[in-house]
Amino acid sequence: MLSFISNLAEKRISWLLLAAIAFLLEISALFFQYVMELAPCIMCIYQRTAVLGLLAAGLIGAIKPNNLIVRLLAFTTFAIASIWGWLLANEHIAMQNNTDPFAFMCEFEPNFPDFMPLHHWLPWFFEATGDCGEISWSFIGLSMPSWMQIIFAISTLVCVTLIACRLLAHKKV
Repeated sequence: MLSFISNLAEKRISWLLLAAIAFLLEISALFFQYVMELAPCIMCIYQRTAVLGLLAAGLIGAIKPNNLIVRLLAFTTFAIASIWGWLLANEHIAMQNNTDPFAFMCEFEPNFPDFMPLHHWLPWFFEATGDCGEISWSFIGLSMPSWMQIIFAISTLVCVTLIACRLLAHKKV
């Protein structure tokens, strides 16, 4: 079993599956925004960016999964996007559960680097128009950031499990 899980990182299909899941999450976000008319807040936009990181990790890993450098870059991107996304979702939940309106201030414009103003290049995808504290959707009692926290936690667990199995089975990533 350890060997099977360990070998998944060297299979292109595994990385393409990660990319496909991230792509479907992005399509879902656009569905919520444009079909269900739920305005994304700044934290939603940042979480979308973290999901794009998962998509990038999957595509990087699929380029040449047998190459150590490519795999290391893919795993690094996978881990950073997963953990960053979880932290963002956690902060978003804190904003929604907060009763003090001055404790958290929701920005109106994403804080992307000056050399990459994604919200100006692709406003239909990166423009924030919603309020971070508003819970406008829930499913089984969990809000959108709660579901994203679960998704990012699973993503982090998968990443850590893959790396741990590779280290234990092969003594290398």
